[in-house]
Amino acid sequence: MTITRRNVLLGATASAALLPIAARAQATEVVIGLTYPLSGANAQIGVDAQKAFDTALDIINKDYDFDLPLAKGEGLSGLGGAKIRLVFADHQSDPQKGRAEAERLITQEKVCAVIGTYQSAVAVTVSQICERYQTPFISADNSSPSLHRRGLKYYFRAAPHDEMYSTAMFDFFDAMKKKGTKIETLALFHEDTIFGTDSSNAQLKLAADRGYKVVADIKYRANSPSLSAEVQQLKAANADVLMPSSYTSDGILLVKTMAELGYKPNAIMAQDAGFSEKALYDAVGDKLEGVISRGTFSLDLAAKRPMVGKINAMFKEKVGQGFQRPHVAAVHVPVSDGGRHQPRQVHRWRKDSRGAGGDRPARRADHHALEAHQVRRHGPE
Repeated sequence: MTITRRNVLLGATASAALLPIAARAQATEVVIGLTYPLSGANAQIGVDAQKAFDTALDIINKDYDFDLPLAKGEGLSGLGGAKIRLVFADHQSDPQKGRAEAERLITQEKVCAVIGTYQSAVAVTVSQICERYQTPFISADNSSPSLHRRGLKYYFRAAPHDEMYSTAMFDFFDAMKKKGTKIETLALFHEDTIFGTDSSNAQLKLAADRGYKVVADIKYRANSPSLSAEVQQLKAANADVLMPSSYTSDGILLVKTMAELGYKPNAIMAQDAGFSEKALYDAVGDKLEGVISRGTFSLDLAAKRPMVGKINAMFKEKVGQGFQRPHVAAVHVPVSDGGRHQPRQVHRWRKDSRGAGGDRPARRADHHALEAHQVRRHGPE
């Protein structure tokens, strides 16, 4: 099974992370909104996410003999067995559409929390709307580090970010250098959104700190119709490692353009996103033997956490395939405290749970998330 990205529950906690934000006291139903790309170029991301969250919903709302939070017994015990209902919204990979959908979820669907969004650029606008309405936003899978540094009170980050991922990449480079591999120069290639810019900034700093020379730092317009000029620059730089931060359609165009212009990088270390998507490898996998991407999840975790394997088997039985895109929200939050289910009450709990520094989201548990994190190789073994 090829592991790409974004729909593992990590023991059903992807949705469990959302549940402290539940609705009214004594409620019989807790409504949670989710916004993902369900149409357009990134539609498969949203479809896979929906399947993952629906599986977690089933575990919580029904009675399963699993060693997981909320699995045993039906519904939310702290709310008298109240069931969860999910409302999905399509942001179409458009930040402004995401803004509108978040507002609709809050004002019309009356959700008590919003989850999403895959693209960090969409998370910016969605989280701003949630802040305005004092509704918690769970940034389940957005990786831009600046998202949680904007002083928002209702923003929760549940997974590692690209400074952490990039650090692991450079640890990998250092380890390979010690084994004799020549890695001295790097070429950064990134889109012009918050995702690409944050990734590049993190990698530039790490390169300076670790003694690597960045011979190209190329920012391109997201969803560009052509990348010929940019690829010519990459070819001229001829770095030891190319480090792209691109979503699926741009990643496909990049690889096709490299092939057309006769540029074959010595090595590619990708910042996940499109380079962990099956669609990219279906389209240009024959041109990408040996590309490496970082990731947050691997089914290898089942060896240490047997519930991962059990949930994967359950997911496969329901939808016909195992996890394809790890959808990780690796954080456990108390969900059965009957007195903390209004959005403002949850916010107060969150504030009380922060460390002395006050910058980290409540119960972020980065060390657990990084336990799952690995750099992985794509292409033939």
